[in-house]
Amino acid sequence: MTTTTGPFPGGTILGYPRIGRRRELKRALESHWRGAIDDAAFHEAARANRVADLERLVALGLRADDASIPVEAAHYDHVLDATLTFGAVPPRLRGRVPAGLAGEWLLARGEGDDAPLEMTKWLDSNYHYLVPELDADTAFSLADTRIVDRFVEAGRAGVHGRPVIVGPATYLALAKAEGIRPIDLADRLVPAYGALAEALAAAGASWVQLDEPALVADLDGATLEELQAVARAGAEAVRAAGLQVLLHVGHGDAAGRVEPLADAVDAIAVDLVRGSAPAGDGPLVAGVVHGRNVWRTDLDAALDTLRWLSERRPTSVGTSTSLQHVPHDLAAETSLDERLVSWLAFADQKVEEVVALAAAVAGDVDEARFAASRAAVADRAAAPGVRDGAVRERLAALPAGARDRAPYAERDEQQRAALDLPPLPTTTIGSFPQTGDIRVARARNARGELDDAGYREVLRAEVRRVVELQEELGLDVLVHGEPERNDMVQYFAEHFDGFAATEHGWVQSYGSRATRPSILWGDVSRPEAFTVEWIAYAQSLTSKVVKGMLTGPVTILAWSFVRDDQPLGDTADQVALALADEIADLEAAGIRIVQVDEPALRELLPLRVEARPAYLAWSVGAFRLATAGAAPATQIHTHLCYSEFNTVVDAIDGLDADVTSIEAARSKMEIVEPLQAHGYGRGIGPGVYDIHSPRVPAADELDALLATATGAIPDRLLWVNPDCGLKTRGYDETVASLRNLVEAAARAREAVAVR
Repeated sequence: MTTTTGPFPGGTILGYPRIGRRRELKRALESHWRGAIDDAAFHEAARANRVADLERLVALGLRADDASIPVEAAHYDHVLDATLTFGAVPPRLRGRVPAGLAGEWLLARGEGDDAPLEMTKWLDSNYHYLVPELDADTAFSLADTRIVDRFVEAGRAGVHGRPVIVGPATYLALAKAEGIRPIDLADRLVPAYGALAEALAAAGASWVQLDEPALVADLDGATLEELQAVARAGAEAVRAAGLQVLLHVGHGDAAGRVEPLADAVDAIAVDLVRGSAPAGDGPLVAGVVHGRNVWRTDLDAALDTLRWLSERRPTSVGTSTSLQHVPHDLAAETSLDERLVSWLAFADQKVEEVVALAAAVAGDVDEARFAASRAAVADRAAAPGVRDGAVRERLAALPAGARDRAPYAERDEQQRAALDLPPLPTTTIGSFPQTGDIRVARARNARGELDDAGYREVLRAEVRRVVELQEELGLDVLVHGEPERNDMVQYFAEHFDGFAATEHGWVQSYGSRATRPSILWGDVSRPEAFTVEWIAYAQSLTSKVVKGMLTGPVTILAWSFVRDDQPLGDTADQVALALADEIADLEAAGIRIVQVDEPALRELLPLRVEARPAYLAWSVGAFRLATAGAAPATQIHTHLCYSEFNTVVDAIDGLDADVTSIEAARSKMEIVEPLQAHGYGRGIGPGVYDIHSPRVPAADELDALLATATGAIPDRLLWVNPDCGLKTRGYDETVASLRNLVEAAARAREAVAVR
């Protein structure tokens, strides 16, 4: 049958933070994983968190009776939800995935010899999703009813919600498969969406939100026409069950991409922060409220856009994307500067903006709210520190060649003589586990219960412990472990002018992992050195080389909420100069290796091909500006992780780092083939130890990964390291894993020595 089209609600959001206002879901997940609560207790904690969010959205002004509130189901990841819903068991685990939470955690975290699903970035965000693993034998069905169950649960809480699920085109476009293109499995997958829709219709649903952001991206695995065809088939399968379809294509410009689908859906939600409205006269959810940044909406400008659209087509007010990318509530912040607070809006405030704009479109303008928005926009533009003359003069005066180092061959010769490292040198990425004792000491110091001297001694003791442990394990290049750092970006933001840090601004990165992005509100500079003390202290404890650890300019931008009043490249260069000052001070303190991490380099790559050259030019340029002042004998490392890097090998080369470490364990060294084909000629450390799983990698697993690496990368260029930092791991698993890594490197050295 066909759906009966009714009007879409006047205001909506496309998703809401799911980790909990005080990270309740995070705590429930981690309690369950360590056995502190059973399945029933976990499910109750997750249910209570979901219901509290629904009640909050109603209190903020979204209607409870018209499908304006999205209903999601994820414990860990929304793509994993689709995998579980449609029974897409990885081929290597067929017949061995237990029911319930045990099976969910097996796919998410791995167990024993079974590795978890690969994890990579969701489009151009810092959120990590679990990559579906498919093959020619993959079959789909309605294997799990969690989407239906959450809709019913919301109804019991008094909310007629809108179920949300990743659409079939995006699910397949972001999957990986052996022996077949994932998109070619669409004919098998689409009927499962129909079965889900029938179950939802039987439960009383009226609208379903299909998230299809792949439609706005240029992807390698499918053409736009193929994506459109699969998205159409999925929408038609849902409508055939009597439901109405909201097609959500946030994360970029939908114009020219979604018009052919207008007759297959009942409304389209688009991102008008980063794109324009598609042609046509069908119902549109206009994403005028930014779902991925924290600046207050210019309500006057947004209302002008909405009124213009409303004269031409049925228009509802929405967010540009799901609000899962921003913190819950600005009201929870008590230490931010009051003036800065007046410029900001977190998820709850953005819901209120949607509600106010929807009312204004209907003729009910909240004059006080609009006046406050107007005043905040004007105040932000004129506030001290937003523009710093000294910072801008320094950038304007950069000489020609400010982004260039000496030729690599010259650097390599000097570094090999200075460092005297063995073949296939071993190292870690930077952080070591942050113990409960360190977190307690940090909290006590913040509360004034532990003075600065006492806190520093706790940190120095941990640095000593980490250095001694690495020497005992036999690692070749050591780190200080970063016990003084709460977060790899926030720590820098706290020491740079132009930034502010939040208390409770948590945003989910993956699973139970949450970060607190800092707010980059003004011009950036570095008042004084802040990493030198800790790294120099670690170096004083050992005769081995200790790496200085810095976070790169692109990653600092990507993992912060960044000002939107100037080009990103200009802001990146300001951060780069601040980092250049820190590198100079590290060199002066005798540090011979400095690592400038850029795990977000691939993350910010524009989704459209035509925009990529400009991005790569300024992002690579910023890294080079930060590092170009280093002496030839100083070895510059960088680190990249958890994205698909095959498409940016040229940019990796362009960074001109002496050594690059990169995630490769979950993808089984997928990156080495494009590096080999490119002729990459500098140091490379493809990760062999997946630190985002609690598993301890077995010897044969590490040997196989290293065999792949040594078969494609010249021995003189190859390093051996984990995929990423060890901050979130426990010491027992870390020590066991690193011991295996060092032993595997020794076996690999023996193997390459005799071939």
